[in-house]
Amino acid sequence: MRAADVIYYTFHVQELRSIVQWKIWHHPVHERDPEKESVSLRVCFELLDQTSRSFSAVIQELHPELLVPIALFYLILRGLDTIEDDMTLPIEKKVALLRDFHTINEKEGWSFTGSGPDEKDRELLVQFHYVTEEYRKIKPVYREFINDITRKMGAGMADYCNKAAEGNAGVETIEEYDEYCYYVAGLVGNGLTQLFVESGLANAALKDRPQLQKSMGLFLQKTNVIRDVREDWDDKRRFWPTEIWSKYVDNFEDLFKPANQEAALNCSSEMVLNSLNHADECLFYLAGLKEQSVFNFAAIPQAMAIATLALVFRNPDIFKKNVKMTKGVACQTMLDSTQNLSKVCEVFRKFVRQIHKKNTPKDPNFLKISIACGKVEQFIESIFPSQNPQALVRQEAPETEEQKREREEAKWDIIYMLIIVMGTLFVLSIIMVNSSFALMKRPMNLLGPQIGIAWLVGARFDLAFSELKDGNWRSLGKDNARKMAAKYDRGEL
Repeated sequence: MRAADVIYYTFHVQELRSIVQWKIWHHPVHERDPEKESVSLRVCFELLDQTSRSFSAVIQELHPELLVPIALFYLILRGLDTIEDDMTLPIEKKVALLRDFHTINEKEGWSFTGSGPDEKDRELLVQFHYVTEEYRKIKPVYREFINDITRKMGAGMADYCNKAAEGNAGVETIEEYDEYCYYVAGLVGNGLTQLFVESGLANAALKDRPQLQKSMGLFLQKTNVIRDVREDWDDKRRFWPTEIWSKYVDNFEDLFKPANQEAALNCSSEMVLNSLNHADECLFYLAGLKEQSVFNFAAIPQAMAIATLALVFRNPDIFKKNVKMTKGVACQTMLDSTQNLSKVCEVFRKFVRQIHKKNTPKDPNFLKISIACGKVEQFIESIFPSQNPQALVRQEAPETEEQKREREEAKWDIIYMLIIVMGTLFVLSIIMVNSSFALMKRPMNLLGPQIGIAWLVGARFDLAFSELKDGNWRSLGKDNARKMAAKYDRGEL
């Protein structure tokens, strides 16, 4: 850890806690067993690690039925993307490769060494024969899905490359922007949905909801486009549609001039608005995923996207550098998005409220952004009402003498339990410091650190106090524990 990180987390202990919790408490739903894999498959997972550690980690926790198909799907599309991004390839050769890439998957021994020496994922194409070898082993129905998406995406990328070669490298209309994002991300949502449903790990109704599938991809891609605006401009690429930015500046490069900061922020807020309109459909889609590892795989990127959207909203730094969330925020977001739909909705609600808080009446998009934030909150409220019926009943119904007596007894039960816990910690403190006479005189010195360590690794003292505040003095018991656990069940379509 760098010195700057040490200083940062000294003043942001909650984020440090999130990192510790993720390291200690996150356990994969499923774990792959490299010992049972062929040599070529192990190489594929090594290539997966090299191309994207974050995606690799989530993919390798998938259900065994989908582990290999989705890993290969990712590598194939990454290979396609590597060819599209390679500026050293002649346009004719690049377009031909993109249009024919879906046929390469079936070719035995195919590899490509023509990428530029500095191309990030060049090694993937050099060793692509391992990918095609494993691809031919998966179920024919999975190959059909992957091949279809590869063909469509390759054709879309080829069209965009031809357009760029003719001098039209930018995106003009919002319709073109949606089409571009669909080809590079929305199609992935289509393919993954087909795999999820075919494997029986998702509700079949998702297959008949193409708009939900599309929104899953567009929400991710549009958020990345906003975040990467400076990096893309430095690489002489522009994905923000002219239809949007031309309302605020005369030339796209004017967005990066300090004198135009307010106009640039207003422009970026309209871009955020465009992305935010997909948020509620993403949550609707997640409700249709049955299996936990598949849910985690789909939910983590969406949760990270809404967190990124809140980070870039009216943030002038996006026009100066590539802005990224801290590791602590990322770990907390992943912790919250690998449990159930209710928790993911809480993540969306939290970051949508951050956007709403930063929204300003000076922004011409103020009203539309407020409505978009309200739309997300309204959707969440429709599936997870914030009102607690039991708490309302306790407030409205008069308390009987019997209930008062039980509440008083329960209160003393809690007090006795707290005394026992504190006494136990006291005794443990004495045992731990019996080798030091000075500390034996002050055993309570360790009580604070012990409680601090318990909090750091995830003890939820806030939940205990919340229950006490709501009047839940009695111990849960099996029936009440089941009821409380049921609150975190996620529904389906």
